[in-house]
Amino acid sequence: MWKVNTNNKEIYLTFDDGPIPSLTEWVLDTLKQYDAKATFFCVGSNILKNNTIFEKIKHEGHTVANHTMFHTKGFSTTVADYMSEVVQCKELVKNNLFRPPYGKLKRSQYKALQKNNYKVVFWDVISYDYEKITPEQCLNNVVKNTKEGSIVLFHDNIKAEENLKFALPNFLSHFKNLNYTFKSL
Repeated sequence: MWKVNTNNKEIYLTFDDGPIPSLTEWVLDTLKQYDAKATFFCVGSNILKNNTIFEKIKHEGHTVANHTMFHTKGFSTTVADYMSEVVQCKELVKNNLFRPPYGKLKRSQYKALQKNNYKVVFWDVISYDYEKITPEQCLNNVVKNTKEGSIVLFHDNIKAEENLKFALPNFLSHFKNLNYTFKSL
């Protein structure tokens, strides 16, 4: 899945890598200000370290989903080891929504995920919030490329913090003013 097939003014925000203290909580507060829902692709080890924040994500009506147990690179992992991490994380998130770390996995891993009824979710708009770009470049990128049904990828991790803290509220404000709604998957 790369985007949602709709003609409605809906955007599907996603956040990868959390939950982490402070930043994930800031994201939640920001989403609440704009009556926005999102999907959080959580790393299992971060769920275990920050379970209170994980529970808050769910309590506030967002979707939690699987991003492996340790943010593992598919290309450097066997199918068995990869699937073991996916299954461990699934026990925490309790659904079949999955996003591969780095957006990459081997064809054999993809087939194993399909065989086990996972819904693999990618994106059609990436913020590049974790890259060495300016916050303005991050915002311009997501605003320029988002349309009805877009799955937009942000990151709730330290590397992305500066760009995220500028881009997210401005992105939400821009599309709210255009009468878009923000939904979780």
